[in-house]
Amino acid sequence: MTRVWILPALLVLCGAALTAGRLRDGSPADATVLLAVFLLLAAVTSPLAFPRSVGAEEAQRRSAADGRPVVYWRPGCAYCLRLRLRLGRRAGRAHWVNIWRDPAGAAAVRAVNDGNETVPTVVVAGGAHTNPDPAWVLERLR
Repeated sequence: MTRVWILPALLVLCGAALTAGRLRDGSPADATVLLAVFLLLAAVTSPLAFPRSVGAEEAQRRSAADGRPVVYWRPGCAYCLRLRLRLGRRAGRAHWVNIWRDPAGAAAVRAVNDGNETVPTVVVAGGAHTNPDPAWVLERLR
């Protein structure tokens, strides 16, 4: 569970260190902007940027009942973030599974990706799609 916070924590620490250097140099405006950028990057790369994850079995059960896609993802994945941002408010309609928190989710992703944990992997109506176009996923959410 702690590895999902490593990148955001490193971004905050680096931002704080660079900000302290700018403050020592007498550039408070630069320091403020720099800290804001690093805090934004930390927020975007954290699990907080994604809808609440459920377990793979629960997501599959819900998807079978309502027909919505299951999105397997992991924190720090740029492609997952791209998908999340492009889906916007509709992202909450999909069933999100964090493969770092759910071993069954990681196994499901490996099963459809030749043993690799390639994310995002989206499963719709039993068919798996690795790193699909966000517009395609958005159509499935309507």
